[in-house]
Amino acid sequence: MPKTHQYFISSLIYARGDEANKIFILRSGKISLVSLDFDTGTEIREVVAPGEFFGVKSALGKFPREENAVALTDSTVVAFTVPEFEEFAVSNTGIILKMLKVFSNQLRRVHTQIARFMANESVKPEEGLFGLGDKYLKLKRYAHARYVFSRYLMLYPSGTHAALAEKNLQIAEKALANTSAKNQPKGQEREYREAISLISRHEYEKAIQAFTTIINTCKEAELISKSEYAIGNCLFLLEKFEDCIKHFSDLLSKNPGHPEAKEAMFFLGQASERIGDKTQAAAWYSKIMSLPDLEAGGMRARVRQALNGLEA
Repeated sequence: MPKTHQYFISSLIYARGDEANKIFILRSGKISLVSLDFDTGTEIREVVAPGEFFGVKSALGKFPREENAVALTDSTVVAFTVPEFEEFAVSNTGIILKMLKVFSNQLRRVHTQIARFMANESVKPEEGLFGLGDKYLKLKRYAHARYVFSRYLMLYPSGTHAALAEKNLQIAEKALANTSAKNQPKGQEREYREAISLISRHEYEKAIQAFTTIINTCKEAELISKSEYAIGNCLFLLEKFEDCIKHFSDLLSKNPGHPEAKEAMFFLGQASERIGDKTQAAAWYSKIMSLPDLEAGGMRARVRQALNGLEA
């Protein structure tokens, strides 16, 4: 499950060069992301506001952190593993849109730097573009280096530095591949990620089979509990609402303290609504409202909205 962490003012959440295995969403407070402009050496500061996420590019790309993340005020942060974030994003399309916006802004900055070199009359465009890729490579920003050298070879296939650009491109790709291999999940964690990816592709039946296999063969309690929850989620997405109700009811009967108990109850309410049993739906929503710690994931607001929908 995602974990909540408290950071006091000036606390370092992660540092440039750290291994990237977590994605963060800021619940309260203010976070500063501090990186270096490789061209001028000056610091670039971006402020993260509540509700925004950070650390996602390096975690999903499986390369080291490119910036320092520092708490500007006392802050509360929710930390996701990559599989947890992928699962969260599947049911929260707004997150995907925010992620595309972040990546778009970052790619725009690379384009701006390329344009600056290309427009500099004192530097030949070909030389400037190659130099940009070379700087990225020296700073070990391999994803950017790969992009720039690919761009160079597309524009100047017979250019002065074509052979070296090809060599540097291979170096960048090899570095990215090695980082990916080092961070590649092993065994059943990988199987769990693959099952989650089936959900994102709307292959819910195959996902259920994959999660069932994990439950029957896995020895890790966390993966088992996540897979149990995911099966109920898939049944709901398949619109097999009665099967969904039976699955989650059995799950909570056997394990009332299940890590995803609140989410399971919410699905029970939603599925009950879908089959026309508003009384049972209201009972599940009321049960959730009686529980503590509802703010994680906006559960209180979601349940209130669902209750209001029943009354409409």
